[in-house]
Amino acid sequence: MRKKVLIADDEENVLKLISATLGYDERYEITLAHDGEEALDIATRERPDLVILDMLMPKLDGPAVCRALKADLSTAHVKVIFLTALTQESERQKAMRAGADHFLTKPFSPATLLLEVERMLNGD
Repeated sequence: MRKKVLIADDEENVLKLISATLGYDERYEITLAHDGEEALDIATRERPDLVILDMLMPKLDGPAVCRALKADLSTAHVKVIFLTALTQESERQKAMRAGADHFLTKPFSPATLLLEVERMLNGD
């Protein structure tokens, strides 16, 4: 069974890069969101296995989305990876307090992202 991955970022080029990185792998079904509100709506309806979130997005920021997912029993199991240009340690701590499972910074290595997604979803 394919794992559902929701990618939420307000930058189209980032969505395309992450989609290209994960999309070749038939184990993953990719869904895209362009802001935090859309991400939360999709995650609530579709219950992905993993959400890749940007910290700063319109309507709802990444930490707000993550907190909402982790507070809802129907989505609390969802793994969350933050992928952001914010490199300060305080931002990493903010993401982890919100319930993140992992934190990566932009620019990122597609290979590193793929390895982390595999680790989260497949126990590799």
